[in-house]
Amino acid sequence: MEMTPGRAFYQRQIEALETYDLKTIRAQYDENATLVNYNEVIKGREAIANYFKSYLASLGFLKLKSTDRFMETDDSIFFEATVETQLGVAQVYDVFMLRDGKATYHFAGIISPRSA
Repeated sequence: MEMTPGRAFYQRQIEALETYDLKTIRAQYDENATLVNYNEVIKGREAIANYFKSYLASLGFLKLKSTDRFMETDDSIFFEATVETQLGVAQVYDVFMLRDGKATYHFAGIISPRSA
């Protein structure tokens, strides 16, 4: 599979989540980025990094089981994936709008959580 800019971004994001690498997560986002999920809207790189610090702590761990769907355009990636956490296995989706290799908008959600 060709390593495109979007796939490289995705790979860095997954590796950072799996290793609890907040420095890399912070670097993935534009200074004025916005993360949107069904519970809240988080604005700004530092606020997003703080969100992930709490989010990952609540999950215990995160491990990618599979990338189920992936689409890339010149300025976005959209994917569905199956992940395992301390809370169980879940199908998730994310959309990242990208500019100069950094996320400007990130939309995230869960398709189907399953208990451990």
